[in-house]
Amino acid sequence: MAADDVPASLAAAHRAIEEALVHVCDRGLIDVSAPIADAVRYSMLGGGKRLRPQLVLAVYRAAGGTGDASLLAASVEIVHAYSLVHDDLPCMDNDSVRRGRPTLHRVFGVTVATIAGVTMVPFAARTALEGAHALGLPLEACGSIVRQLMRASGAGGMVGGQLLDLEGEGKALSLADLERIHRAKTGALIAASVRIGAIAASASGAHARALDRYGESVGLAFQIADDVLDATATSEQLGKTAGRDAALGKVTYPAVLGVEGAIARASELADEACRALEPVSLLTPELEHLARFSVSRRS
Repeated sequence: MAADDVPASLAAAHRAIEEALVHVCDRGLIDVSAPIADAVRYSMLGGGKRLRPQLVLAVYRAAGGTGDASLLAASVEIVHAYSLVHDDLPCMDNDSVRRGRPTLHRVFGVTVATIAGVTMVPFAARTALEGAHALGLPLEACGSIVRQLMRASGAGGMVGGQLLDLEGEGKALSLADLERIHRAKTGALIAASVRIGAIAASASGAHARALDRYGESVGLAFQIADDVLDATATSEQLGKTAGRDAALGKVTYPAVLGVEGAIARASELADEACRALEPVSLLTPELEHLARFSVSRRS
């Protein structure tokens, strides 16, 4: 969808997310030594789509939440920022550009970048807990939110998916293998963003199940679109190095299905995400936009 089609509420949410990220940096990095604190700020405040925190806020509102969930949203973005720092390290994807700027290890060095990434994990957990408390959520819900965030970012989610991705370089993978990697490496945190918004709004039963289906579909669609963009866009358009998947010998959806087939699969998943919410009357303009944007974006 074109920028003019973005609901005004999402533009306002984006501003709230940016303000929350600045706030948590200002308050949470006071006792952190300068090189690490500066590196964390560089990573967290370097722009980006903010899709994951947008999902937290949009789901929270759609499911009936009325408080300020911007701290919860910020906690998810902290985890995402950490993942990008470690993804770019020389021992991982060894990239030099991210969001149109030099990657963190190119600016601060590998040691500082590695430590900064690790620092962001407990920082995210603390921010999530503070955000849940700020909404007055019961203790069980507070714990569930932190568990969802940490599970999605750990060995059973993002980190485990990254390992599978690295192990798959240069190997022949089936479509099922590829989907397993993508659902963990990228999809897990996107699905968790949806679940965190749902938990914060006390969604349950059919509503929670529909939101889970939405989050899982959007998460996979987003990564398929990433594969397509890596193969078809320029580095200037992406704000990062294009063609990295092919250079690293990764099996991608365009490699397996062709570019048009991959685009069709991503669009099908976006449709599935929206259809999941229609029967329970949760398909807001914001959630539909975010699902469509996950596959129509240009970076």
